[in-house]
Amino acid sequence: MIQAVKGTKDILPINVKTWQFLEEKFRLITHRFSYNEMRTPIFEKTEVFSRTVGDETDIVNKEMYTFIDKGGESITLRPEQTAAIARAIIQNNLLQDNNLLKVWYFGSYFRYERPQKGRLREFHQFGTECIGSNTPESDAENIILGCELIREIGINNYSLLINSLGNENDRKNYKEKLISYLKSNSLDLSEESIQRLEKNPLRVLDSKDPVDIELLKNAPNIIDTIEDSSLKHFQKVLDYLKNSNINYEINHKLVRGLDYYSDTVFEFQSNELGAQNSFGGGGRYNTLFAQLGGKNIPAIGFAMGIERLIIILESLDKCKDNSNSLDFYIVVSSSEYSNYAFKIADILRKNNYSVYFDLTNKSFKSQFKDANKLNSNYTIIIGENEVNSNSISIKNMKTSEQILIEFNKLEEFKI
Repeated sequence: MIQAVKGTKDILPINVKTWQFLEEKFRLITHRFSYNEMRTPIFEKTEVFSRTVGDETDIVNKEMYTFIDKGGESITLRPEQTAAIARAIIQNNLLQDNNLLKVWYFGSYFRYERPQKGRLREFHQFGTECIGSNTPESDAENIILGCELIREIGINNYSLLINSLGNENDRKNYKEKLISYLKSNSLDLSEESIQRLEKNPLRVLDSKDPVDIELLKNAPNIIDTIEDSSLKHFQKVLDYLKNSNINYEINHKLVRGLDYYSDTVFEFQSNELGAQNSFGGGGRYNTLFAQLGGKNIPAIGFAMGIERLIIILESLDKCKDNSNSLDFYIVVSSSEYSNYAFKIADILRKNNYSVYFDLTNKSFKSQFKDANKLNSNYTIIIGENEVNSNSISIKNMKTSEQILIEFNKLEEFKI
């Protein structure tokens, strides 16, 4: 038997209502904040990600699904969305007539890593991007949107962590200080952090190793190295969040995993996820467009992992009921009455009712069992008497009340 590829998962009918619920919330909340949906191809030229995400990140080094196509070009299944959004904006000149662009997205993404709970090789994300503004107001609005979404889907107990990385020069200066500190304590670092120290030292701050965590308590904080303009920007963001009753925790070790971030970075965490407790996050990226050959365009955005959101909802027993909610089940006493049943089904469906009738020639009794199994609100019973009298028997499955109406009165029937 052929199995699904390792690290992928089927979304079955019994689970799909929770996914639909989340997608509906994404559309609702982004509409409130005047964001419009944007979609890009599922694969891009490899340089879209190698230029922007960072050559020394785990994503580019180990996790990207990259292949050479028949034209000899290096192609990558998208491991994240922001770089692809930026590429599309530059290519389609979307900022020509608008100096501010607010978009949202939802889709599949791909990273080759060890599959674990909430972390698959094909995973799904929802995200937003606010492009064209460098103000603390845009930072705050983007974060508030994320908090509003989390509240709307029913998650109340979570943490918002926030930090500032300063500008590109601040980040460079901090990296030098951090490297100096880590090298002076390299004998106490985990093997993974030693490797990161050589290639991407800021990622050492993400270490989950207990010894590393203890060592990092005395590491220099980036907030102590950033310029006054970035400090003022960060403080204004915090003020806006406070005024909007958004609880946050400043975490000076928070850097996020992508090279293009600067100034504000943030992350959403939940204890329901265990050690890998992040279910979303993002930050400001003011150099990304220039790295892709465009102008210097400021922007901020975030993404949330759908699989992780669902794990949290499951732990809170807040996943949507996936039982079928059927309006009508049409029971026919003989297949010779199927034409009559099709006419009835057509009228009801045009009136936006869900309708089911047997397509496998089951017995009359079995059809009633199916109606109960599918939790149908009503059954429509079609036999010789109904066909000959051009009428319809309708049974309320909850009260067992049954009525007979004329066929031409069906459109007037309401449930």
